[in-house]
Amino acid sequence: MLDKSKHFRKTMGGYKWSGKDQFNFSEATPEQLTEVRDKLLKERKKRNIKLGIVLLVIVISIWIILSLK
Repeated sequence: MLDKSKHFRKTMGGYKWSGKDQFNFSEATPEQLTEVRDKLLKERKKRNIKLGIVLLVIVISIWIILSLK
């Protein structure tokens, strides 16, 4: 078997925290936040409409298949 512990020997399995900020996010303005919110709401509405249509087609097709028997 291969010795897989050699991967952990240098780091000892730890994580070196540098104390610096890991990410540098820019501040969002309220206008940008409302734009993002509106965009997400529109996308969710489109997805829900598509899902409803697909479910309706499935239910109708099952109903037709069961009524033919």
